Amino acid sequence: MKKQNAIIIYILLLLIGANVGIYQDQLSAQAAANEPVVIPEEAIRLRILANSDSSKDQELKRKIRDEVNAEITKWVAELTSIDAARQLIKSRLSDIEQIVEQTLIEEGIDQAYTVDFQNNVEFPTKLYGNFIYPAGQYEAILITLGEAQGANWWCVLFPPLCFLDFSNGEAVDPQIADDQEKEEKETATKEKEEVKVKFFLVEFFTSLFS
Repeated sequence: MKKQNAIIIYILLLLIGANVGIYQDQLSAQAAANEPVVIPEEAIRLRILANSDSSKDQELKRKIRDEVNAEITKWVAELTSIDAARQLIKSRLSDIEQIVEQTLIEEGIDQAYTVDFQNNVEFPTKLYGNFIYPAGQYEAILITLGEAQGANWWCVLFPPLCFLDFSNGEAVDPQIADDQEKEEKETATKEKEEVKVKFFLVEFFTSLFS
């Protein structure tokens, strides 16, 4: 009987230890996700003004946002100097115009637009989580669509930093987002393995006393 009780206690300790380890991993991941991301003083932004707040115009803005941001992110991925990023982006404004034009054609929308690179683009005050990004004039690419009377969207092109989650207002560094996704997958795999080990231990020791 004493031997049986000792084995049961040992199994319980293993299960408790495994659960504690998983809980600590989850806390670490949550802490990393809640870590605020601050925009550097030297940064190049992207601001897109939609024609209006209609669902059609806002959807067009999002499509252009995705295409432009994806392309420019590739351009600046290996750059470490804001001067180099500025020079590269200015030299390829025509490429951005082509992206906007192509998106309009694909969507069957006849709408005027402009693409400019300016040092004094007006940005409104934005609150993301616990961080307030003050209104002001910033260096940025400004894309205006139609009458430019709709809600705007903006991100930081260099260094790459986009506000991906508007539901909770968190600023997310793309690299951090990728790392978090990998960590979540690894945690899920680890939890599955823990479950397999637990069932194996229970079945093994149950078979000893059956």
